[in-house]
Amino acid sequence: MRSILREFVWSVPTLLVASLMMPGDALANGIPTNEKLNQLANSATASTEVGLSDSNITLQQVSSYSAEGRGSQLDQVTSVSQFSDVKPTDWAFQALQSLVERYGCIVGYPDKTYRGNRALSRYEFAAGLNACLDKIQELIAAATADFVRKEDLEVVKRLQEEFAAELGALRGRVESLEVRTATLEKQQFSTTTRLRGEVIFAIADTFGDRATRTGNNTFLSGVNAANENSFRDDRTETIFGNRVRLALESSFTGKDRLLVRLQGRNITPFSGAFTGTNGTRLGFDGNESNAVNIDHLFYRFPVGQNLRIQVDAVQSRIYNSLFETLSPFESSGGGAISRFGRFNPIYRSNDQTFTSSPGVSFDYKFGPKLSLQAGYFSDRNANDPGSKNGLFDGNYAAAGQLVFRPSRNFDIGLTYVRSYFPGTSTVFNQGAPNLFGSTGTGYAANPFAGAATSADTGSVQVQWRVAPKLTVGGWYGYTWAYNKRNNQEAQIQNWAAFLGFPDLGRKGNLGGLLFGMQPRVTDNDFRANANTRRRLDGSPPYHLEAFYRYRINDNIAITPGVFVLFNPQGNRRNDTQLVGVIRTTFSF
Repeated sequence: MRSILREFVWSVPTLLVASLMMPGDALANGIPTNEKLNQLANSATASTEVGLSDSNITLQQVSSYSAEGRGSQLDQVTSVSQFSDVKPTDWAFQALQSLVERYGCIVGYPDKTYRGNRALSRYEFAAGLNACLDKIQELIAAATADFVRKEDLEVVKRLQEEFAAELGALRGRVESLEVRTATLEKQQFSTTTRLRGEVIFAIADTFGDRATRTGNNTFLSGVNAANENSFRDDRTETIFGNRVRLALESSFTGKDRLLVRLQGRNITPFSGAFTGTNGTRLGFDGNESNAVNIDHLFYRFPVGQNLRIQVDAVQSRIYNSLFETLSPFESSGGGAISRFGRFNPIYRSNDQTFTSSPGVSFDYKFGPKLSLQAGYFSDRNANDPGSKNGLFDGNYAAAGQLVFRPSRNFDIGLTYVRSYFPGTSTVFNQGAPNLFGSTGTGYAANPFAGAATSADTGSVQVQWRVAPKLTVGGWYGYTWAYNKRNNQEAQIQNWAAFLGFPDLGRKGNLGGLLFGMQPRVTDNDFRANANTRRRLDGSPPYHLEAFYRYRINDNIAITPGVFVLFNPQGNRRNDTQLVGVIRTTFSF
């Protein structure tokens, strides 16, 4: 790093140094006006002129110019003719010729260019001047003072006096930067890896009695006619929980991405044990008692100009892959507060609770208006060679999606997912099917009472950015589920419409309104036995949600929100439930 700094001092453009060896009137008429360095301004996100900013900008300036010509050392030239972009007709040709051939204090870029038309600041000029002064001192010390002309020394003396302040300031800045860079070299984590983090603090509570009956008006597990009233009472207390995520993002080519994400959380879900339904779950819940584990692990890389591939090793999910959900509420830390409100449940078709779940997905862009996404996701113990496990014999989801953009502000997605669940088995330690990732009614998640289930789900998603601060959209999904034991069928539907208000009040804020129907069984051939009712939902479980994300600064946002679930478990006899949340998100 120190060598880069010294290289910068030596190789900074010295056209102005050369030109000052010319008469004063030539200088006044020939040198272009110095402006802000646009390249530096863009990279440093600063509006202050170079040379007048603080040491941080100076450090960025060093990095910017040291990057030019990177790949080989700047070359010392012995003749001005070696510069391909310097012509005898150039106004500074003679000055450059003198500096090159008499004093040897001019270097060029590896491509044999001098780039004399670049603008430079007074600090850059001082650096170039200092390089030539050092060279002249070497000539004098070597008893070759006769090569130094008197008129040149007079010009140098005048320049020394005029730029004494800049030379002194530059020397101090370089010394300071050398100390800082040495510290950075000792303390840097990695040259290829960046650490990003997100912390959520949440206060939440539910209001309304617990659901006691299923969609076909039978009692939920553990409930009977004698204890229904006592079971129905709202016993949830106000909770305070947290979720912490630390993501290590690495790139090895500049276009690829390796992500290792660690997570710890203790937000107990508002699920069936507390509310009688999973429809009241938050979009960021989960409780491992703050035990830290690898929550997500994938590698993403391009193949050519139009194809990207992502390989997931842990927690592969359709919504975590290269699939676009076409929802402005997708983020669990900054989007909708409910699990259902984030995006279409079709993207949760393989969202089980198992940690070992590899997958692969790709995104191919046919052009700016059309792209194809597809993937295969295993949601069971793919590392287990036992029966009903492995990569292809356990839970899986195969998905495909076309995204069409007829205009810059309008997106439409057509999605299909084929999913399979081996069903409940004590022999193979299988869990019950969960077709929609713990959203919707219990019958929708498990339409055949634990039997092996396959499902074909199709959906359409629409997103229209009507104005810079208004987004309108929604989705509709239809599922055909099949009982693999006896060929029975079930149909399941869900839908939603939303309004998004980006930058509401200030940049970075987000307001959201959503109304829809969580997954509900609309038809089913299955019944447990001849004396029981079909496993069918009655009333639609409507979902109404409103939230407002207020960004305090770039790193802190507070999101108060509320959502209401009507007819929980698809039964109007169940009490309407309301969930209130205040989510505070810290990002760094």
